Order: sequence, then structure tokens, then C-alpha cells
Amino acid sequence: MSSRVRTALVGAGRIGSNHAEAIALRVPQAELVAVVDPVPGAAGRLADRFGARAATDVAEVLAADDVEVLAADDVDAVVVTSSARAHADLVVAAAAAGKPVFCEKPMALTLADADRAIAAVQEAGTSLQVGFNRRFAAGFAEARQVVADGGIGDVQLMRSLTRDPGLADPGGVPPWTVFRETLIHDFDTLLWFAAACGARPVQVYAVADALVAPDSKDSGLLDTAVVTLRFDNGAIATAEASFSAAYGYDVRGEVFGSAGMVTAGEQAATSMRHYTSAGAAQQTVRGDTALFGAAYTAELAHFADSVAAGTAPRVGGQDARDALAVALACIVSVQEARPVQLSEVEAREVVA
Repeated sequence: MSSRVRTALVGAGRIGSNHAEAIALRVPQAELVAVVDPVPGAAGRLADRFGARAATDVAEVLAADDVEVLAADDVDAVVVTSSARAHADLVVAAAAAGKPVFCEKPMALTLADADRAIAAVQEAGTSLQVGFNRRFAAGFAEARQVVADGGIGDVQLMRSLTRDPGLADPGGVPPWTVFRETLIHDFDTLLWFAAACGARPVQVYAVADALVAPDSKDSGLLDTAVVTLRFDNGAIATAEASFSAAYGYDVRGEVFGSAGMVTAGEQAATSMRHYTSAGAAQQTVRGDTALFGAAYTAELAHFADSVAAGTAPRVGGQDARDALAVALACIVSVQEARPVQLSEVEAREVVA
């Protein structure tokens, strides 16, 4: 391996472009050497910005006997930022090429695919990190440490929320996205907070609807959701999501206990407040890459460090599988209008 972790990025969309820029410009221990995307011109445009090479045929990249870019001698690691349905296959392909892989959330859409991806990495002896960026956001990490240190006593209530600033194309949102791609972050956050006191989720109850774009409900859109989770220590948590926060991008977390409370999350773009006779005003953050810019860079830097050191990253495939199990339980809960035990999801394959 060279002195810098030579990285191939698969997926040149919005998040892929953000990650490519971070790798190339803000993670000095990494180098972007290749970009892969099947959309004509997409890989080339992104690769040209950073002096990397481009490839367009993802099918060749995925082929077991010809993994092309992923198996190249000048690639040390792979970052997957493609569409969610391709994630598990790309993790398997990277493992087959013997490369450590960073995969954006969700790592898979079914538990069977999650298990397949985890097994492939284990069998290849490589490593897998999943992109749960809130773990690398300073406020969330500090809040979790307070819980781990017993700073709020016995954990009783938890809360996590994600409110996106708008829904530009309701028809382009795949069914169940609110659980598998949006709230998956909140599920991981709640499980991560709970793990600090040794608790695990046992039951899920979810309610969801299309309140932002009701005309798209018949096509499977759910844009608003509230989820209640019960944990084996008795703690109760809620996770909520909306695809239409008029005031900006809103992500917060809270843990309440017998001796206090800890919160994380800030919507303000800066500390500036404008005071007039009408009151006070403050600019808010309008997107995920703005709110979590430092966290995105930190998680990619951690991945590069773990690859260089040959160590396991601190958020892996099992973490992704655990959050996915909660998301799948939510789907069953909405479909059947009842609380769902996590053990039920393990016993049946949820395909939606």
C-alpha cells in the first residue's frame, strides 16, 4: 500500500460527489484514484475534477471473474455511494477483490442481503464500514459519551428525528424510503445511544402517511412517520421523520434519564442572530452536507485510518444490520397496524 489510501468511489451522484471531494481535498491520508458510475458522463465529470480515472460499466465491476477497477493494483479501498439497491452487491464485489469497503447507508435492503455482504467481507478477511455519519458528529458523539459515563443515570426515554427541507420529486421516492433510507440514521443513533447502557431493542410500532404529498400515496410514498421502540431495559424511544421542514434541515437527538438529560443537534447555520422590533431571526442549515460536512469528512478519515492500520472500523456491518432490522420491523408494523417484535423480523424475510 502507498503512503495514502488509494480509493475507488462507486456512484457519482449527489452524495458520491460530496464524498469524492472530501477524499480528494479534506482527507490527506487518502487519494481518489477512480470513479465508477453507469450514467454516461457522470464518472468522467467527477473524476476529471480530481485527476482520477473514470469507468462506466458497473456490470463489469460487479462481475465475479473480472472485477476491473475494484481489483486494480492501484486501488487500496472502495467507497460505495451508489443507489441503495446496489449496495450489498457492491460490498460483495469489493470483498471479492480483497478491498476494504466503506458503504453508504443502508448497507442492504433485506436481512438476507445484509448477511451476504457481512459474510463476504468476513470470508475475504477485509473490513467494512457503514456511513452512519451522526456517530462522527461531535455533538452526537459527546452526548453518547455522557450516557456511557452514567451522566444521566438510568436511561428511560430517547428521541431522534430527521426532518428534510423539501420533497422535490415525490414520484422518484421508492416505497419504504422513509424507514430504510431516512429513519435508518435515527434507528442507528438510538441503538448506538442505547448500547452505551447495554440495552437492545425488542419491539417496534410505526405509523406513517403521505402528508406532504398525499397525491403520491397510492404509488407507495410515505413522507411522514413516527416510530416507537421498546428496549430490553424498559427504555422507550421515539424516532420521527418528515420530508418537508419549511425552516431547514433538522436533525436532533435526546436521551433522558433518572439523573438528567443530554441533547444533540443544531439547526443554526451560524451563531449570528438578527434582532429587530419584529423579534429575533437566525439562518438555518438547508441540507445534510452542510449540517454534517465535518462528520462526513471525519467518517471517511476514520475509514482511511482503519485501512492503513489494518484495524476494524468502529461502525460496521452488524451495526447496519441491526438498524435495518428495525426498519424492516417498521414496514411490517405499518402493513399490519400492530407492534412488531424484532424477533419476528429475524424469523421471516421481509421483502418490500
